[in-house]
Amino acid sequence: MLATSLLLATVMFPGSAAASGDITADILAGRNVTLSGDAVVTVPAGTTTYGGVIGGEGTLRVGGSGTLVMTRDSDFTVPRTKQRQSVRILGGNHPYVVVGNPDPPAVIVDRGATLQYGNGGGTGLIGRFPYNTPGFQLNQDNIEVNGTLRLSLTRAFNLGTISGSGLVTQPRFLWGTLDLAGTQPFSGVIDNGTGTAAGKPETAVALPNARAVLNQGTWTIDTPLDQTVVLRQNFYQREYGSDINVQSRPGGKVVLTGQYSYSDRGGDTDPSLSDPGLNWRKIPHDRNKRGTNIKGADVQWGDGTSDEIFMPGTADTVYINLLAARSRSKLTFAYNGPVTLGAPIGGGVFHDTLKSPGAGDVVIKGVRGNDVTFAADQYYDGSTTISRGAVLRLGSGRPGGDGSLLTKASLFRVINGGSLVVQNVRSTISLSKISGSGSFTQAGPATTRLAGSLTYTGRTTISQGTLSLTAGSLRTSSAVALTRAGARLELTGNQTLQNLTMAAGTRLTSGPRAVVSLSGRSTLAGAVSGGTLVNAGALNGSFTVAGSYIQTPAARLITRTDRTAPRVTGSVSLAGSLQLAGSPRHTGEITLLNNAGRGPVVGTFTGLREGTELTLGTTKYAITYRGGTGNDVTLKPIRAKAPAVAPNRPTGDTTAVAPTAATGGWSYRSAGLVAVAAVVVVLGLVGFRRRLRRRNSSSRG
Repeated sequence: MLATSLLLATVMFPGSAAASGDITADILAGRNVTLSGDAVVTVPAGTTTYGGVIGGEGTLRVGGSGTLVMTRDSDFTVPRTKQRQSVRILGGNHPYVVVGNPDPPAVIVDRGATLQYGNGGGTGLIGRFPYNTPGFQLNQDNIEVNGTLRLSLTRAFNLGTISGSGLVTQPRFLWGTLDLAGTQPFSGVIDNGTGTAAGKPETAVALPNARAVLNQGTWTIDTPLDQTVVLRQNFYQREYGSDINVQSRPGGKVVLTGQYSYSDRGGDTDPSLSDPGLNWRKIPHDRNKRGTNIKGADVQWGDGTSDEIFMPGTADTVYINLLAARSRSKLTFAYNGPVTLGAPIGGGVFHDTLKSPGAGDVVIKGVRGNDVTFAADQYYDGSTTISRGAVLRLGSGRPGGDGSLLTKASLFRVINGGSLVVQNVRSTISLSKISGSGSFTQAGPATTRLAGSLTYTGRTTISQGTLSLTAGSLRTSSAVALTRAGARLELTGNQTLQNLTMAAGTRLTSGPRAVVSLSGRSTLAGAVSGGTLVNAGALNGSFTVAGSYIQTPAARLITRTDRTAPRVTGSVSLAGSLQLAGSPRHTGEITLLNNAGRGPVVGTFTGLREGTELTLGTTKYAITYRGGTGNDVTLKPIRAKAPAVAPNRPTGDTTAVAPTAATGGWSYRSAGLVAVAAVVVVLGLVGFRRRLRRRNSSSRG
């Protein structure tokens, strides 16, 4: 009845009152008002619907405890003496608007009061639009909101520059759009019930002080050409059906440093979440379901100063779409601590994110501490770049948190300059097309398969589970390490591994005809099974080869005399050098290589022919390739004989070999002395046989 009577009063009293000071009576009476200075309206409790028009020059302050509803557009402005703001249109063929030195507010809403623009229709806005701005109408009437500004309009509209610390709110399902433009010093909460455009190709938006955004509709972010928009506040949502859409022009970028979270307390004025776990659990009516649609935009989550991911949740509570619009999308993660993405990145339609693959690329930025976990199967079709110093983990290492990449997509590839870690618990995944200088780590119990082009040059580590190389090669990886018992490396085809390290209890397997060549310096304490192991570098350790072993002429075998010798169950072919280390634990026969195969050892170590003498401490040994069970490589001690008086021998009878690196500081004698002794024996036998023939001839005569 009050609203009806006031509207009738407007018709009955169409005259306009020129006013400043307290104009409450004119507003309550529904009269048109022409401002001639600063005016004040004190709104009584309840709702006052005003059907008049306010014009002239001045300011309007709305106070009191009630709600003032404007149903017709008003166009007053601040006095010309206070008008100072500049509006420039830059950018040439790609124009955008820049507002400088904003005018003081034309409208002020005091704490406790509510001003409502419109009543569910297209009119009721306070504003004047003297600027020929492209893409939107810039409002000259700036506003300061310390109470509540309710936007009940069904059209697109602009509020100029917003300041204050109160609440700007819009009802749900009204389908009007608030066009924000330029830098907004407002430090309160924006409650977006239907639609807000935070920037356009014609204007960039900054909200450096806004406390939070309660998004219950669609919040759209856009940028002019080559400009970056940074929004640092948290976004909240408490009803199903809200999303954040991001667009940007070529060269433009959007940086979001806060978090998009469910809210279950604080109402409109102070949204917050009582339990962060509610972001990750499905709740009735999907009230915590939030989404973002990146439409051909360059978007970055985080700026390297926080460790709270922008979209916390799972596929049940969030959706993320990378879409192609003018260009492919790009999503960058930039955090200073570990964060987890628990939902897939797809390219579907709103909540149906897996309807189509995401059309974009992902970057893990190289900022200090940036450690990102994908705890869900990803569904975007582009590249994944891990910058230097950054970490990407596929899988959280906990049940239900396995992750993967869409390797079958034509544009898929991984550019790894940092660290790629796979730590799935149950799901076997396949990866290929990995390049860069970064490292790869298999750290979960589930199997990871590598195939295709693998050209990364960093270290390969297997600490848990199985890494299966089904195709391709690890030739370019600077080192391969199996670091914990139970870790397994499965190889297919011929392979070359650099600087292989295997801890006790680890296993390397290959096909029965495969050849695995080791280069660099390798240390093995695990088991190797399959085809043939070729040592083309320096090999150390107490290992087992269930297959054949070949050592090339340029290679070196380092074996310790105080530990279990390497064991080979297939054929053994030796060349190259032998380096001995450690102190023998006994003075008996020492096994250097346990040949458990049936055949003899083929070849010898360089300079160590059968019977060559070596001195270990004070004990002399002779190397043999027929020791142990008959085909082992061993050192047999040479038992000293009782001393005998003998004439002085010429100094040239033996040749002593100085200790060398190849023998680890031990000395061994050449075969010179043995050869001299052999010659003496042979000559003696020849003389004996001649004398025997003479005796036989004499007997027959």
